[in-house]
Amino acid sequence: MKKKTILKDYFKAITDVASQGDAREESFYSCMEALFQQFATSSGRSEVHVTTLPKKTEAGNPDFRVWDGQEHIIGYIEAKKPTEENLDHITSTEQLERYRETFPNLILTNFFEFLLFRNGQLVDRVMAARPFVLHKLGTVPPVEKTDELFNLMEKFFSFSLPKSYTAESLAVELAKRTRFLRDVVGDELRENKAIKQGVLLGFYEAFQKYLIANLTLEDFADLYAQTITYGLFAARTRAGDGFNRRMAFNNIPRTIGILRDVFQFISLGDLPKQLEWIVDDISGVLAVADAGGILDRFYHEGKGSDPIVHFYETFLAEYDPEERERRGVYYTPEPVVSYIVRSLHRLLKTKFDRSDGLASEGVTLLDPGARYHDLCCPCLPGGGPGV
Repeated sequence: MKKKTILKDYFKAITDVASQGDAREESFYSCMEALFQQFATSSGRSEVHVTTLPKKTEAGNPDFRVWDGQEHIIGYIEAKKPTEENLDHITSTEQLERYRETFPNLILTNFFEFLLFRNGQLVDRVMAARPFVLHKLGTVPPVEKTDELFNLMEKFFSFSLPKSYTAESLAVELAKRTRFLRDVVGDELRENKAIKQGVLLGFYEAFQKYLIANLTLEDFADLYAQTITYGLFAARTRAGDGFNRRMAFNNIPRTIGILRDVFQFISLGDLPKQLEWIVDDISGVLAVADAGGILDRFYHEGKGSDPIVHFYETFLAEYDPEERERRGVYYTPEPVVSYIVRSLHRLLKTKFDRSDGLASEGVTLLDPGARYHDLCCPCLPGGGPGV
């Protein structure tokens, strides 16, 4: 199908929907989905899938997600109603700033004008037709700047995530998506609570009953989001080539029961679409990252024999530096840890008459720095970086 024909059909469809008189923003979604699907097919990308997220709240995910058909997310599209002509105003809203920070390949559109953001920066914009022709004259607007629009779409479809991350740059990418995930979990949980049912509500109530009695909804959303991201990271370090959220469950150690319970839902359950989209996005970042190489470099930089534990410090410094400071999540050099353990072992035998030292019956270790997150962190069986 020729480019001009694709756009003519698109604006004819937009006009047909608008002529019904009661069209909402969502009424035009099928037109947008068809436009991008037809462009993908005409440019040799017949495997591409464009999916629409049912709109629940303005704070949720973008309206469209574009896949390459192989578990890789190409990018996102956020649509505003066709009568919204001031997209420059939209770009400075809290919602768009969150989207631009989180999603590195994003299109904002009112179905006539298209703005392409790459890593939060505006890199291209095209006015493909004049909205007033439809709104004021009631006719199909003539197509303008066909080549420019298709060049913008080609840039959008050609995007790929970098395949080289340092520990610090990976932490940045994971942190900004985890903050977004935290907000999505909070929204979903509040909805679950309002109707008094839902899987997330079940997890929240179980955590309150068995782990932290005074756990607030906001704290749970934070805890849950961090656990998902770090669980995905831990699973990625154990996986071979290829990775997605559905593979994560099989790569979670069986010794960490609570994490396997969480990922049985994340990997194998029927996730709410809002949650599915951002978890898939985090998985996509990890899929292209050389997680094993990052840990290997971490190890050779002196981060100990289990650097996966200490990557959490790097992650938390990006995700929530104030929380890291408050909880005292800092790397303790392995020789220091070894000295403390050996000293305690010796003192128990020489001063307290415990012949087996730390292994003696009745000996209990208490770390005052351990918090609720340490109980749930995927890094260690029964504990996290503070243990």
